[in-house]
Formats: sequence, C-alpha cells, structure tokens
Amino acid sequence: MQDHPPAPDANDTMRVADARVDNWVDLYAPSFLRPYLRLSRADRPIGTWLLLLPSWWGLALAMLYDQQASWFDLWIFIGCGLGAWLMRGAGCTWNDITDRDIDAQVARTRSRPIPSGQVSVTGAVIWMVAQALISLFILLSFNHAAISLGVLALLPVAVYPFAKRFTWWPQLFLGIAFNWGALLAWTAHTGSLGAPAVVLYFAGIGWTLFYDTIYAHQDAEDDALIGVKSTARLFGESTSQWLRRFLMATVGLMGLAVIFALRDQASFLAMVLALGGPWGMGWHMAWQLRGLDINNNKKLLQLFRSNRDTGMIPLAFFAIALLV
Repeated sequence: MQDHPPAPDANDTMRVADARVDNWVDLYAPSFLRPYLRLSRADRPIGTWLLLLPSWWGLALAMLYDQQASWFDLWIFIGCGLGAWLMRGAGCTWNDITDRDIDAQVARTRSRPIPSGQVSVTGAVIWMVAQALISLFILLSFNHAAISLGVLALLPVAVYPFAKRFTWWPQLFLGIAFNWGALLAWTAHTGSLGAPAVVLYFAGIGWTLFYDTIYAHQDAEDDALIGVKSTARLFGESTSQWLRRFLMATVGLMGLAVIFALRDQASFLAMVLALGGPWGMGWHMAWQLRGLDINNNKKLLQLFRSNRDTGMIPLAFFAIALLV
C-alpha cells in the first residue's frame, strides 16, 4: 500500500497564500515553529535554490579552472547549502520586517507572518539574528578572502528591500545579492577572486532579472496602486522583449566565464561539455518565454518555480566536465 503524506492541519488558518498546500512546514513542522519557518520562506524553497545554485556554479567552475579537488570542496558544497538556507531565511525575515506595511496592502503577501499577526517585529528580529549568527559560524570555516566577501554580502542584502522605493530596477539589486555566492564559493576554493567568477556573477544577475521580472508580474496591479516600483511595471507589455535580452546576456556571459576559466588547462572535451551548460540553460529560459502570459498569475508562479531546473542545467554540465 502506498503511503500518503498527512493532510494539512485543518485548524491552521495561517498558511501563506503562495505556498504549496503540501509543503513540509504545514504538514510536519511543530505548530509553534511554523510562523518562523514561514517567515524564512521554508515553506517556499525555490528561493533557497535560486540563492544556492550560483554558489555551486562558482565552486564547480573553480574546480574546472585549476583542475584540482579536495575533501574541503565537499565542505564548501555542503556549507554553501546550509548557508543559503539560513541566509535566505535571514534575508527574507529582514525583507518582511521592512515591508510589513506594504505587504499588508498586497493580496498575495498580506498572509505573511508579520502582517497577519503570527509573528511580532521583535520576534522577527531575534529570529533573523539567530539565523545570521549560525551562518557566520559556517562562513568562518572558509579562508580569509571568502570570509571578507561573505561579510561584504550583507550590504546588498540590507539595501535590497528598500530598492523598490527608489528605483524601477529592484530586481537588479536582488541579482546583486542573490548571486554573491558565485564569488564566494570560487574564492573559498581558489583563495582569491578571479575574472571567471566575476563574469559568472554577472551572468547570474542576468538570470535573476529574467526570473524575478516574471515573478513580479504577479503583484503588478497592487504595486501600481501603492506606488511600489518593479521591472514588471517598467516593462509592461514589452516584458517578453526584455526577458529575451536577459536570456542572451545570461547565456553569453556564462559562456565567457567558462572560456576564461578553462582556456589554459582544461581539455577540449571538458570545454565543450562545460559550454553545454549555458547552452542548455538558454533553451530552458526560451521554453519559459514561450509559455509566458503576464496576465496569468498561476502560470507566472509556475514559470518562476521552474527556474530551479534552469539553474541545475549548467551545474550538471560542469559536473560532467569535471569527470573527463
């Protein structure tokens, strides 16, 4: 007989609007922890993947660059995973603290823990600090250059929630924050920052502009009413053309990053395989463009969530290239 997950708690009326009904927080987490896990977006894991995958790209590309691997790389891999989960949680908590008044006015976000009254601002601050401190202990296991980069990453994380108030490009600020792991993981492996990592970082920013513009279209009407800016509102009916540009920038820059990293030491076969990463990623982004409907929120959320698979594609190609 096939086992089925338990039904969500019928007495739990505080589920966040855009979380899956069968998410693990609502099914399995202790009731006293659920509001805080929701605050960290643990019930919506796609954001953790989008923060984590550039880190794993950076690590894989660094290993291809110097053709070396050690057991410490396994810790970098695991540490980036743990750090992404924790820092995404801390960043989302900070975002919800700063946006609590705005979230209360938007249909999709008014069910979040702070505007819905599940968590106090004081409780949210304590939760945010706890997550950040655990992340710091992980960061301190890396080399000094990586630690410096990790500390510097706090600046774009702190600024991002305010970007929608002063620029039409808050998605750019999200890209600056979310792709920092590409720089950090490369540096954790090699000991210093290199040009391939910087180019890879900019490729990741192009990808973030692509997927987060899709995501932002869900709130475009509410954002217009309350005066919040976004690339979705800026592009409007021209969104497809802009997304196509972000696609080309992502693929082109990632291809350059691969060439810069592998041109001196890697074999021709490894180069070809690694270049398959941005190629495959581009095809997946093109598939998203073909299904785009900026007036269909259900489709927008589906496409946004599919970007976990988008980001997995270059990682898979880089991993295969490491084996040849």
